[in-house]
Amino acid sequence: MSFDAATQSPSTDTIAEARRQVEICNACRYCEGFCDAFPAMFAERVFGDGDIVQIANLCHNCRGCYYSCQYTEPHEFALNLPQALADVRVDSWDRYGRPGGLGALFQRHGVALSAALVAGIALLFLAQAMLTPANGEGFYAVLSHTVMVAIFLPAFLFPMVVLALGLRAYWRDVGGAPVRWVHLRRAALRAGQLKNLDGGQGQGCNFEKGDRYSQARRHAHQATFWGFLLCFASTSSGTLMHYLLGLEAPYGLLSLPKLLGVPGGLLLTLGAFGLAGLKLKADPQLGAQKAWGGEMAFVLLLGLTGLTGLILFAVSGTGAVPAMLALHLGAVLTLFLTTPYSKMAHAFYRFAALVRDAQQRQA
Repeated sequence: MSFDAATQSPSTDTIAEARRQVEICNACRYCEGFCDAFPAMFAERVFGDGDIVQIANLCHNCRGCYYSCQYTEPHEFALNLPQALADVRVDSWDRYGRPGGLGALFQRHGVALSAALVAGIALLFLAQAMLTPANGEGFYAVLSHTVMVAIFLPAFLFPMVVLALGLRAYWRDVGGAPVRWVHLRRAALRAGQLKNLDGGQGQGCNFEKGDRYSQARRHAHQATFWGFLLCFASTSSGTLMHYLLGLEAPYGLLSLPKLLGVPGGLLLTLGAFGLAGLKLKADPQLGAQKAWGGEMAFVLLLGLTGLTGLILFAVSGTGAVPAMLALHLGAVLTLFLTTPYSKMAHAFYRFAALVRDAQQRQA
């Protein structure tokens, strides 16, 4: 498989180095049971650029292969497959993003950019609420429902369009075929179970403890994933209640939006800040070093979104609502707008890679 000549390919050096290492791994085959990247790798004899990008997006950076490898430095082969695949993966997300280059900018300056966007957007929301007081109850007494919809609907649709365009290009480059239900089912099961973070034998991965196994990253990732889905379901249920049933916010503690949103916010906050803590313990040389700041910014932004949502719920009915609402909306809007350029994109491309892998296993 090869990339469309009309589009710019990832760094030639990055692809070439990953190909060199993948070919050595393909000859050795010691790590066959570690994760889905290795069966996909061992099924090929010649690796085009699309094959390398597909393998890179199957990799979950658990790092088990690195600590089991006999060809890492000081061996002359100097293998560091987790880093090589991470570099390709990050380059591919930037390549598929529109407009190109924003992903690389976020990866280099993610923390500063996220902080500036959250603060700037929060100040704009706060100024708007102070200058044009809204009429309504709860949050709508600070910012009207119409204003929220007018701002957040385009902010949600924009990244979805960018990601859809990127996924279409990715699917073409990796040779994707028409998708069937069985492919989606297998991919969803492996994604939902985080099967590729179990070390192949269920003992966990080597992300933050070197050659010792740990389940901490898997647990933190699961908490973040399910927390995010619960928060999204909370917002969706509130939208349906508003438009279909005529039930407007604020909602009570035992309402569906709160029953989904409160545990979702707790899981999202604990999981995201847990991932940030694990990232501080992990060896940066086994990942995409140029993207470290962007990856940290992403998990901190997720944690901030969950935390500010919980605090906003806790201070309901007090004078702190306007400031906390502005901060929370700033975090949410920043998360949406940066989705195609932050590590949030990995959820979409990795799922696509798992679907393509399911197709190849059935071929």
